[in-house]
Parts: sequence; C-alpha cells; structure tokens
Amino acid sequence: MGAGLRAQTRGNQRDIDRARAQKRKEQLAKGNRDDNLTPLQRKERDAKALAEKLAKKAAADAKK
Repeated sequence: MGAGLRAQTRGNQRDIDRARAQKRKEQLAKGNRDDNLTPLQRKERDAKALAEKLAKKAAADAKK
C-alpha cells in the first residue's frame, strides 16, 4: 500500500519528463539534416571520409 502512495506523490513529473524527452529527440533528429544532402550524397560523402580514414591509418601502421 505504501508503494502506491509514493507513486502518487510524483505528480506530473512523468508527463514533464516525457515531453522533455520528446523535445530532445526532435532536436537531435532535426540537427542531423543540416547539410541538405540527399541520402545518396550523404552515403558517398561518408564512404569517402571512411576511405580516407582507413588510408591514413594504413599509412600510420606502415610507418611502424
């Protein structure tokens, strides 16, 4: 019985937390698309960056 009473004392905090989480989620989703690229362009850009990163790592490993 005591646990039920404690849950009631929380009030609207759960609703406030849900609203804040939803707002945070929307901001993150919106922030990822500022580059105005199509999915294909984004994929090509990411593949190029990954290839450069791997080449740089391979060159560093070759020096060792």
